[in-house]
Amino acid sequence: MKNMTKVMMVSVLAVGTLAAGCQTTSTPSAPVTQPITSDALQAYHWQLVDAKNTKGETITPLFFNPAEPLTLDFVTANGSNIVTLMNTCNNMSAEYKVANGEVTLGPVRSTRMACPAPQASFDSAALATVNGKYSMSKNANNVPVLTISNANQVANFKAVAK
Repeated sequence: MKNMTKVMMVSVLAVGTLAAGCQTTSTPSAPVTQPITSDALQAYHWQLVDAKNTKGETITPLFFNPAEPLTLDFVTANGSNIVTLMNTCNNMSAEYKVANGEVTLGPVRSTRMACPAPQASFDSAALATVNGKYSMSKNANNVPVLTISNANQVANFKAVAK
């Protein structure tokens, strides 16, 4: 009986040790930053997925129509780098430059249509969103993410194939 108790105790200890050794804890990996270049920006359409103010609140005018989110399209046309703000009521675009990993926008050109309240607010919020510090990373699924931050907000755009 004593031997049986010892065998049982050793068995329980062995199973417990094996079970403890099989446990894994996954730590979320930090986004991998990557350099910003015109080629990297122009490789995708950039679709807004999240925008929060400094209090962590969603900037609601940017999400009034989830079916048509703010999308940035970076292209080269006639020797100039242009970013177009898509799904806005007015047609908006600006020249941009990338130097030393920093994106600088020129003045935004826009049509001046009288847009209804939700679209007018969307256009204003879109203009405020594209001005700031640009950074690029990849999320846990290895999808590129473009982040634009300024003193008032942080906006994240996911890469969408062209």
